[in-house]
Amino acid sequence: MGAYDSGIEALAAAARAALVREIDAEGAWAEDPAWREAFAAVPRHLFVPYYYVAGPRGYERRWGESHDPAARERWVRGAYEDVPLATRLRDGELLSSSSQPSLMARMLVALRVEDGHRVLEVGAGTGYNAALLAHRLGADALVTTVDLDPEITESARRHLAAAGHQPAVVTGDGARGAPERAPFDRIIATCELRTVPRAWLAQCRPGARVLTPLATGLLVLTVRDAEHAEGRFLPQAAFFVPLRGEHRAEPEGVCLAGLPNRAREQEPFHFLLALTRGTLDPLEAYSLWQREGEPGRGRYGVTVGGEYAWAWLDDPEGPYAWPLP
Repeated sequence: MGAYDSGIEALAAAARAALVREIDAEGAWAEDPAWREAFAAVPRHLFVPYYYVAGPRGYERRWGESHDPAARERWVRGAYEDVPLATRLRDGELLSSSSQPSLMARMLVALRVEDGHRVLEVGAGTGYNAALLAHRLGADALVTTVDLDPEITESARRHLAAAGHQPAVVTGDGARGAPERAPFDRIIATCELRTVPRAWLAQCRPGARVLTPLATGLLVLTVRDAEHAEGRFLPQAAFFVPLRGEHRAEPEGVCLAGLPNRAREQEPFHFLLALTRGTLDPLEAYSLWQREGEPGRGRYGVTVGGEYAWAWLDDPEGPYAWPLP
């Protein structure tokens, strides 16, 4: 019995409808209800023919082609849980995943896509996000997704075809964008970066919107021209697999010695540490955080101007600014 028999398809349809109701109840689509229909239509299980679930003995693989009907049922039910799914591991290290659907919904709404927009996605993952974009825009040709790993792009291409979509799937360094497919009206990254790649701005139309994970936050930029962009972070946290291909050493751990326990437990403070790493030491960061009323992510922003990029608190021209790579 194959993974896509009528029983599995019926179970998938019911599970997908339940996921849509769950995300809907959170109000994720309030600003753009068109995304609700995309999530209701695009079958996530086709993009995760197998995935890994962490357990007491390490990762357990759930597989849609299992000979055990109960195992196939666990696989399809898990595919529609509102959780991220590990899809590619190497020596115990997570290389690729399918993001949490409710987070994807909030990111796509924040992207403010409009009919006719050309969209670049950096980090192809399973292809699911590209399929949602293609469905929402009603034209596969408007969507480009790029990833460094040819195994990831090849599997994403297969998953997309199985779901009836054929956007452009490019193998390459996402930090360099996809110049052959430019210009873009929107860029969305689904992997964490240390800074805003300048190549993206050059591939955007004036007024374009860029949404990218940065320092465990989601940064939304408006592009003025090929060298200038500015914007703020969304309020919620977001954790993603780092972009591969960036030539950088692994960051050293931050020493929190001397900080009160409360600071160690406050996730918004850890965001400030990540954003200002290499500029503020933890004690300086904590002093600033307390002095300014324990600011959350929504009070921070980033400006890109020519060769320079900097993060700031409250005001790009204000007293608190820190250089980005």
